[in-house]
Amino acid sequence: MKRRTFLKTMAATAFGFQVVPGFVLGGNGQTPPSRKLNLAAIGAGGRAASNLKEMDGENMVALCDVDDRRAGPMFKKFPDAQQFKDFRKLLDAVGDKIDGVVVSTPDHTHAVAATAAMRRGKHVYCEKPLTHSVAEVRALRKAAKARNLITQVGNQGHSSDSIRVFCEWIWDGAIGNVTEVHAGRHTKYDGYFQIKKLDQVRKERPPVPPELDWNLWQGPAPVRPYHPAYVPVTWRGWMTYGTGVLGDWVCHVVDPVFWALDLDMPTSIQAETDGYDPGKHSDLYPDGTKITFEFPAKGKRGPVKLVWYDGQRTIPRPDDLEADRKVVETGAVVIGDRGKITYGSHGAGSCRIIPAIEDAGIPTAGAEDSAFACQSPERLARRDSRRSSGRFVFRVRRTIDGDRFARRDCHPFHRPEAPLQRAHDAVHQLPRSQRAPFRLVSPWLEPLTKFSLNETDKTEIASP
Repeated sequence: MKRRTFLKTMAATAFGFQVVPGFVLGGNGQTPPSRKLNLAAIGAGGRAASNLKEMDGENMVALCDVDDRRAGPMFKKFPDAQQFKDFRKLLDAVGDKIDGVVVSTPDHTHAVAATAAMRRGKHVYCEKPLTHSVAEVRALRKAAKARNLITQVGNQGHSSDSIRVFCEWIWDGAIGNVTEVHAGRHTKYDGYFQIKKLDQVRKERPPVPPELDWNLWQGPAPVRPYHPAYVPVTWRGWMTYGTGVLGDWVCHVVDPVFWALDLDMPTSIQAETDGYDPGKHSDLYPDGTKITFEFPAKGKRGPVKLVWYDGQRTIPRPDDLEADRKVVETGAVVIGDRGKITYGSHGAGSCRIIPAIEDAGIPTAGAEDSAFACQSPERLARRDSRRSSGRFVFRVRRTIDGDRFARRDCHPFHRPEAPLQRAHDAVHQLPRSQRAPFRLVSPWLEPLTKFSLNETDKTEIASP
């Protein structure tokens, strides 16, 4: 071969290797195929759809949902993903092909689904509230720690800039020593308050929709007849399946003060309810509650009283709130000895100091627009990487790469949620001797071949 021919051939070959589609190298913000995670989703409709859209840059191996109609859009979005109704069959079929599992189901199935995935050594992202009881939280934490897994709870507001601005204000003493917090979620949404439907649910026996597997939807809960008062979404108002307004919104509203004030276990809890009989309504939630938590002094801060309001109960209006402003309906008023802070939901959104003190150089507008929230490109990139479900993908990928810092996160399975359970017991006025123990021991967590799930077996395996 002549020298000139050889050089021409080598140049063409080298150029050929240089021209590579951008997606292969991760250009234009895309994840290269070699870096994509293999994921499975337990739950594909409703809230699950939002989580899956955050992860559409990954390889979705399998989707599981008991309701074909609600899961339909995600089934179409990920046509190559295998489809299942039973998450146990999914894990048996693709357990060796996936890196992590996204759990976005009703509250009562979070623990069994997450535990089944972790027992197979899979990283888990689980929607909030993490579980249906504190005992389940402790069981999940133990399982995650034993296997050294990446775990994350879907509390989206904790990934925001605004919650960090709020914490900085508290830590810098912008309102002095905090003594009280009034937080809540004012709502009249029927899904949380089902007392008026109780007689109707007991008497009616409507047919199960053909697209819904009601038996699988109930999961480890005791068997009961189908009724549209349970699904979709309105299961939150039934204690067997959901955790009411408290379980649905405390994580969004109380999280900022829990973090900023380093709250731990309360020394006392007192609950007041509206139109509620613990004997007659034991499977339901009150139309309104006011729950007072007393937290002891800790570190440099003094004791803190936190009052929660929900349903028809509302947060009291601060005396020094501007006349043209409404008191926050979903959020909190934080009271210090030098001022107050009000904020909304999901990471202290629109937090502001009252009364207005612009002259002191402390911003009072929404936190995202304040001088404290630097909006440099680097800050925006970090904010995007912190977004809840996206953060899970980020951490799992770094773990696979051997990054020892990837396990640090804002919401792994270690948040102390015992105050929530104690509030639940206070609302229902249950003496300790009458509280049913939780045992995370169920055939739902065993290999599918060990039992058949028919109505007879279902009654026998129901967890207490």
